[in-house]
Amino acid sequence: MITTIRDVRPTDPRDAESVVRVRRAALPFMIGTAVGVAHELASAHPDKRYRLLVAEHPEHADGLVIGTAQVGIAHESPEPGQGFVNVYVDPAHRGLGAGSALLDAAEEHLRAARARASFAWVLDEPPHRAFAERRGYRPSRSAHFLRLDLTTAGLPALPAKLPDGVELRAGSAFAADPRPLFEADAAATLDEPGDVPVEFGDYEDWLRGTWEHPYLDRELTTVVLVDGRVAGFTAAHTDGAGRYSSAMTATLRPFRGRGLARMAKIDSLLRARAAGCTEAFTGNDTGNAPMLAVNARFGYEVCATETRYTKQL
Repeated sequence: MITTIRDVRPTDPRDAESVVRVRRAALPFMIGTAVGVAHELASAHPDKRYRLLVAEHPEHADGLVIGTAQVGIAHESPEPGQGFVNVYVDPAHRGLGAGSALLDAAEEHLRAARARASFAWVLDEPPHRAFAERRGYRPSRSAHFLRLDLTTAGLPALPAKLPDGVELRAGSAFAADPRPLFEADAAATLDEPGDVPVEFGDYEDWLRGTWEHPYLDRELTTVVLVDGRVAGFTAAHTDGAGRYSSAMTATLRPFRGRGLARMAKIDSLLRARAAGCTEAFTGNDTGNAPMLAVNARFGYEVCATETRYTKQL
């Protein structure tokens, strides 16, 4: 049996819907929509060399999509040649060679793009780890997926009075000029734990890929101001079906130690529940003890763990 590998067709909405279906089946802790998948392709920077691949079932005449992979170059890294690939296969159709075929095609693309290394997130379960290691990948850091049931969670209330000079605003308040959020995001990203350092300074690329992303819920995103300056934020992603995800929560260095990240999360989660969201997800590097502690106090529970694998190409 030969599994067909091809690129997602940007003009065919069924392809984007198939990608969402497979990702949801393989990794139900991430939100996704067909509109969001289409935006990933349309907004990708040329230097990212981004491709979205799908694997079709070898015995289905109608081309049933049973796997998908994201592949590209970490173009915002100061270290050139850092590639990434994430492969997802529908659990109902494993064992047909879709994962191997997708990884072969992805690595071929990375080599053509002159990548020196490939980084991949792999579920920390024996079959997934074994697959990666057979293909020459070696484990490094890990990260947890966490889930909170917003229908039962006893969320804390915000302080009756915020500290002097502190304001909480929705991300939508920056619609006319989101540059302060771009600058805060760029500064916070420098401190994000990870194998591949990221330094971004392309405002237009950030607008397309982050600010205008369909997942970003500007009304549920909370920004913390201290004396009128952006001091921290929690970026909210939603899928319109009751699922909420904290895309990133950060406090800038001069403002740490004041509980601002916790305030931002309380505000965002309370408003998310009021807006009808029923599940909240987030992800934390296993070495990020401060954020893991913050999320544990909210009642988030670890629901899965991923390990970052790398291979020299």
